[in-house]
Amino acid sequence: MGTADDVERAIEGQTVATFLRRNATEFGDKPALSKGWGPAEVTTLTWAQLREQIAALAHGLAELGLAKGDRMLIMSTRRPEHWISDLGASHVGAISCTTYDTLSTEQIAFVARHSAAPVVVIEGAEQIDRWSAALPRLSALRKIVVIDESAVPEGDARFVSYREVYEKGAAKHAADPSIFEQLTDAIEPEQPACIIYTSGTTGDPKGVVVSHRNVLYQAAAADVVHPLPMHGKSVAYLPLAHIAERILGIYLPIYKAGHVTAVPDHTQLIPALHGVRPFGLFGVPRVWEKMAAALQGGLAAMPEEQRAAVQTARDAALEVWQLGSEGKPVPEDLAARAKALDEKALLPIRTMLGLDQMTRGNSGAAPIPVSVLDFLAGIGIRVLEVWGLSETTGAATQNIPTSYRVGSVGRALPGVEVKVGDDDELLVRGPIVFTGYLQEDGSIKPDVDADGWYATGDVGRIDEDGFVYITDRKKELIITSGGKNIAPAKVEGLLRAHPLISQAVAIGDMRPYVTALIVLDDEAAPQWAQARGIPTDNLAGQPAVLEEIEKLVQQANSVLAQPEQIKKYKVLTQTWTPESGEVTPTLKLKRRVIGDRYAEAIESLYH
Repeated sequence: MGTADDVERAIEGQTVATFLRRNATEFGDKPALSKGWGPAEVTTLTWAQLREQIAALAHGLAELGLAKGDRMLIMSTRRPEHWISDLGASHVGAISCTTYDTLSTEQIAFVARHSAAPVVVIEGAEQIDRWSAALPRLSALRKIVVIDESAVPEGDARFVSYREVYEKGAAKHAADPSIFEQLTDAIEPEQPACIIYTSGTTGDPKGVVVSHRNVLYQAAAADVVHPLPMHGKSVAYLPLAHIAERILGIYLPIYKAGHVTAVPDHTQLIPALHGVRPFGLFGVPRVWEKMAAALQGGLAAMPEEQRAAVQTARDAALEVWQLGSEGKPVPEDLAARAKALDEKALLPIRTMLGLDQMTRGNSGAAPIPVSVLDFLAGIGIRVLEVWGLSETTGAATQNIPTSYRVGSVGRALPGVEVKVGDDDELLVRGPIVFTGYLQEDGSIKPDVDADGWYATGDVGRIDEDGFVYITDRKKELIITSGGKNIAPAKVEGLLRAHPLISQAVAIGDMRPYVTALIVLDDEAAPQWAQARGIPTDNLAGQPAVLEEIEKLVQQANSVLAQPEQIKKYKVLTQTWTPESGEVTPTLKLKRRVIGDRYAEAIESLYH
């Protein structure tokens, strides 16, 4: 494992812009950014081409009046123009910010007013519909750049097509390419690179400002602890409004001159994996839970002889996984046997998923059930947990293949310190801690104590080997009317481990006991029912489904302490989505929204 000095040497004096120039100069013909993944539909920009397009758009944005220190919002799916807009703004010294594409008009108005962005880039008609109602309240907004030219409204001078901005900038860049080199040289490592608006699970979103040094330190540290391939292939399918995808989809590929394929819709992940065969994959827990549920269904449908062979291979893979988690050496004969069985029985399964080239899988943003990690490891899909926040520029701790503990979120990155503070709250200090929160007047206000520690709001512990374990969010702890402190994530994780369950929320703050609302998975639950000959209409009312959930609750209660146990629960018919408002775009629970929306159902559980 490398040291903080190794990280510092790798990024000393560098910015995102200088690494981009390096890529265009040294790896100009290498693929950088692709759209599409089927043989007949792929369009790819090389590093040289990508930088030329970024230069053109940077000049075009400057012509619109975007200047150093300004904020620029982007609302678009993942497409090359998104990357080009983001990095173009960065080169003129503006601070780019991708907003979640699911924001309502009211949420758009909040972020746009708070950021005071003079320029925004949006994709097309669907985004225009939601922005239009907010426009009268956005006095600072001067220009709206629309990627889909056909959607530009007529007669409104504020709207301009992306193509027009690009072409004007391209003409200026062609006239004097040295100007762009001057822009590149003018950027400093401590300068803001982007803003991440937090998802607002407990209140209004905050604008987290991270610097070029923050994002490059994160990228270099990830490479030092678990070396990444140069020019490695990856897919970007999560929102670029989330710090994880910004690091994995923008900054890490720039640092390693990687090849990113933009996946506009997360539902296209599996075909994208088939076409790209990435070296790694990051997912929020629900991504891995749904993958595990699908694999469980596939295994159950296998002929008995084939299923037995797979089970033998899974047993060996799981034994190796568990030894690694315990920090014990793997006997040579077991390693050789597991490898041979894997190639024969498990590799074909991973190939079917497009994960046959995957050497690193990670989960973050929320707790993931250990049972899901163990199941996937038994297929040869090793998913290691990481932990961090937007305020820590992504991962502060990370499990790696040579040093991991299942159930933990790993050790601190080189140069990063983590300690337990008051009320068991985890504190972080180091080069990844953000510069501060954006204020409405445009200033940036740090949020660390006098010694540089950032209070994360996460509750946890650190074992004697330095592995960090997250218990819960400090603000989300349930304190029952009897004074018992209960971590809802522990209860919820046990319920979500079943393929029938999409989401679960534990309730009990200032209540006599713990209850739960349970949401069925709209994809896996019908498949589970069909496989058992159960009607798929009104699944939440089917006796066989309710019987299975009752078994699950009792199983969860068997491993929970008495105060943590679920006394009553209700199975809901509605699906929770970012659009419906109960979860964030990264599928974190919006507990306040759920509490308000289901107040009557919750009250019924206490009578």
